[in-house]
This record gives sequence, C-alpha cells and structure tokens, in this order.
Amino acid sequence: MRRIIIPGSLLLGLLVAGLTCGAARAQEPPKTVKKVPVHSTQAISGKDLYREFCAVCHGAVGKGDGPAASALKTPPPDLAQISARNGGKFPETKVQHIINGEADVTAHGSKDMPVWGNIFRHMGSNSDIGAVRVYNLVKYIEEMQAK
Repeated sequence: MRRIIIPGSLLLGLLVAGLTCGAARAQEPPKTVKKVPVHSTQAISGKDLYREFCAVCHGAVGKGDGPAASALKTPPPDLAQISARNGGKFPETKVQHIINGEADVTAHGSKDMPVWGNIFRHMGSNSDIGAVRVYNLVKYIEEMQAK
C-alpha cells in the first residue's frame, strides 16, 4: 500500500479504495491519505509555501496533478487556468478568500482543502506573518497563470 502524507487537517479521514485509471493504475495498490499535524515553517515566499503546502494536491505547476490528487473525491482544479476561467483577469481577492476559508468553493466539496490562512496565522507568535504568507501565496498563484 502506498501512502501519501499530507500536511495537517488537509483531508479528514479520506480513504480511497481501488483506484482504477487504466491498466497501469489497475495493478497499483489503493492509495490512502494520512492525516498528519501541520509542521511549522519559516517560509514566507509564495513559491516556497506553494511547494510545501499546495503542490501535494495541485501539482508542481498547479495543473491539479499532485501525488495526492488521485486520492481526492474531487480532483483539484488547474490553478494555472484561474485567469482564463475569469475572463483573463486574475481574481486576487477571491483567491485570497478561498485560501482563508472565507469563500465556499463547490469544487472543494466537503472542505478537503485546509483553511491555510488560519493555519498560517497560528504558526508562531506573530499572526501578521500569516496574512503575509497568504498574500505571497496568492501572488505566486497569480504568477503561475497560463500566458
């Protein structure tokens, strides 16, 4: 059995049995997503935060193809297409609200995506750093947009 470890409160007891996506996948053992505590980080750059907390589901370049993506009930969206899905304009405030857990996102179904804003605010003694982390993460996702 292959395990994919995802930072804290990311997926509440998600267990996927028997994923079959073609012949190659049919022989793979079922994937499970193990809930582990969120580790504190010193990172504040959007790129570092994305790699540490988002890429496991959304993939290295935001295509929704991270190592845990196939174990999710709802596939993660392609983050590089956010602007394209919004008439060519990146909805910075909306993305910030999603990361902060202030917006309901149908694709997230049962809130599988953690409320990173809240988690970032509780890392360390300075909650203002959490807001900086969210802002930097939003700006990095904006940089990822397909041209």
